[in-house]
Amino acid sequence: MIPELTNESQDNDTSMTDSEPPLDQFFDDVDTALAEYDQGYVDADATLQVVRSHVEELREAVEE
Repeated sequence: MIPELTNESQDNDTSMTDSEPPLDQFFDDVDTALAEYDQGYVDADATLQVVRSHVEELREAVEE
């Protein structure tokens, strides 16, 4: 069974910060999610959920 990413792990490792521009952080976060999928750590549904959450975070950051 492949473990799924949790929001807790996302919050600790991939939260947007003031020190990195939102778009750069978005690319880093999506690259990480895709790499974890490619390595077999998470399934496609979990990866898509993570990517969608990063898209939403980017939207919020851009709107601020």
